[in-house]
Amino acid sequence: MEIYKDLTNPKSQEFEKLLNSQLSKNKIEEGKIIEGKINKITEKFVFLFVDGLKSEPVLDINELKSMGLSEKIKIGEKISVLLEKIEDKNGEVIVSASKAQKIRGWDKLVEAYEKKEPIMGKITSKCKGGCIVEHIETGSLMFLPGSQISDKPLKDISHLMNEPQKFALIKLDKIRGNACVSRREIISNFKKEDKAKIIEKYQIGDIIKNAEVKGYSTFGCFFNVNNEIDVLVHLQEISYSRVNHPDEVFNIGEKHDLKVISIDKEKLQIGCSVKQLSPDPFEHIENYELNKVYKVKVVKLMDFGAFCELEPGLTTLLHSSELSWSKKITSAKKMFKVGDEINCVITEIDKEKRRVAISHRLTEKNPFESFEKEYPVGKIVEGEVVNKNEYSLFVKFKGYNLDGFLHCNDLTYLNNGEEELQKYKKGDKIQVKVLEIKTSEQKIRVGLRQTQPDPFDWFKDKKINQAITVKIVSTENKGLVVRPEGCEMDFIIKKSQIAINAADARTTRFTGGERIDCAIADLDLDKRKVNLSIKLLEEIDKKEALEKYGSEGSGKNLPFSSLSDDLKKKDEKKKK
Repeated sequence: MEIYKDLTNPKSQEFEKLLNSQLSKNKIEEGKIIEGKINKITEKFVFLFVDGLKSEPVLDINELKSMGLSEKIKIGEKISVLLEKIEDKNGEVIVSASKAQKIRGWDKLVEAYEKKEPIMGKITSKCKGGCIVEHIETGSLMFLPGSQISDKPLKDISHLMNEPQKFALIKLDKIRGNACVSRREIISNFKKEDKAKIIEKYQIGDIIKNAEVKGYSTFGCFFNVNNEIDVLVHLQEISYSRVNHPDEVFNIGEKHDLKVISIDKEKLQIGCSVKQLSPDPFEHIENYELNKVYKVKVVKLMDFGAFCELEPGLTTLLHSSELSWSKKITSAKKMFKVGDEINCVITEIDKEKRRVAISHRLTEKNPFESFEKEYPVGKIVEGEVVNKNEYSLFVKFKGYNLDGFLHCNDLTYLNNGEEELQKYKKGDKIQVKVLEIKTSEQKIRVGLRQTQPDPFDWFKDKKINQAITVKIVSTENKGLVVRPEGCEMDFIIKKSQIAINAADARTTRFTGGERIDCAIADLDLDKRKVNLSIKLLEEIDKKEALEKYGSEGSGKNLPFSSLSDDLKKKDEKKKK
């Protein structure tokens, strides 16, 4: 600008003075929060005027609306922004209103955290593990863990949503910019002074009446005493019997008497015991005998069984496997209710481990033993199909709440077992034969085909290498499907067993319906297996012919094309 090159000019000196004074007032630095005044509004953008900047910063209207600044979108309103770049490659100023809000909000949170001052916020939404809290002053979002919402379990927090209330900052992560708050701490601080006065009322050995079960922990159970203080009963102080979790013994809302066993005035904690209200039953456990029936009281029902009381303070588990002989009954909730008195047999007493095991099913007669006496293996019994799956039927027997297992392979001798299975449905009455009884494993296996004549018995008077006549039922790629005359079963003669010569071992030589002779190559009556072979019969006939006709000439009249060659070889051996 040549007009101001000569600084001796009075006007140039005056302009330089004004320029320097203006720049000294507005120190513009990147990374700082500055204020801009709205001087223009379009459909999508807001233009700001900032002293000291050569161009107007631009903000997205949607960004301002998402920050809850809709009311500030007016000409002349001031908005704080973060100056990210004074000039980018396009010569434009880059600013952010949301980042400015976060930075100012974080500074406020850091200040409150260092001074240990509460902040005002409101719960805006629920999330995994807790809730999201919005800082009312700055709009910053913070995490409220579920355990820090209140000093007692809350099933519903709808009354706390969007209500301004105090929160304590319990954790700040400056690197990640995360904040964690607690409502419970605010509530507890109000109660702290009152709690100290309440604890002074109690002494070790006092009996607390009708304390209410408030909540569980892995290490014990919390009780509410007169709606003024919570006390802990440690896991080891719940019962003389072993307890893995408080919910095995207590239900939320139940009331129990407690004995005060410890008081910590510094931590403002009271420790109590349930088991010390009664004498240790294991001191006279010798009064109970193994394998003897005792009446027990059901005190709690669980998915895996029922907790029963032999006497006050002596609780034991009746496992679901000891409920009934029937595997159908696996839930104690379906059999009993709390307060029921039932008969059980003591199966184990371990004084060192302080454990007593009981069984309810042993008080009843074992139905598997009774069934075995009435229907031993080999006897036929009538049953009803009560269930089926893709490979078996389950058969119920009259007079017994037991199911027998019937595999599809034991349905028929003649057809495919899986295909035969499709013919049966629930409610069908069938006569079955008892094949196996395993009382210890509670298993009964039965068969249907065993009640019918076995067509395989046709082979009982047959021997290996014996010739039989069969009828070709059909031809397949793998061989011939044949049925022996007088037998009801079909068998396969493999392709390799059709003829001695490989060229003749073709299934296409047969059309079906022909009667041919073959030999029994292998026979196992126990496994019900038999192999048939035309090739073997040819070999047997050939051998007999060689033994019967000793000269080459006589062999020429036989139907075997290679017999003359075999005779020739035999004569050569004799000459040697």
